[in-house]
Amino acid sequence: MSRPICFFDVSIGQTPAGRIKMELFSDVVPKTAENFRQMCTGEHRENSLPIGYKNSIFHRVIPHFMIQGGDFINGDGTGSKSIYGPKFEDENFDLPHDSAGLLSMANSGPHTNGCQFFITCEPAPFLDKKHVVFGKVIGQDSMLVVRKIENIATGPNNRPKLQCVITECGEL
Repeated sequence: MSRPICFFDVSIGQTPAGRIKMELFSDVVPKTAENFRQMCTGEHRENSLPIGYKNSIFHRVIPHFMIQGGDFINGDGTGSKSIYGPKFEDENFDLPHDSAGLLSMANSGPHTNGCQFFITCEPAPFLDKKHVVFGKVIGQDSMLVVRKIENIATGPNNRPKLQCVITECGEL
């Protein structure tokens, strides 16, 4: 079984910053990977309208730690939605946060996964057994885009001063 490859085309301010390609660990965390994949493709629909990451923002950026996005509901880290309902369980904690470029679920405690995710900028072992790793950024070009977002100046609540927008997303 081949793992899905998804992508985000990102702009910073009004300027295209490049594409982030991500491999999803569908063999280890199939439910979590499928939720993210459908949020990228817009396959999941509510009231006949696609829901997902297109035109959403990275709302939280902490240098040397992570960049967080995926709240397409409120854009501030308070929104939660999944293809399974408002929230879904932690599938497993088999994969550690042992490198930069890992894709992991943001949550507000055990079994509160929804649409929000983060990408690590460095190893973050203190997140192990608390957040589900479900993919990784692939390629140096992709990681360069992550670094561009990581280095944006931030204001209150680690919110980027320039809007970092997922202008297009999907599956390759």
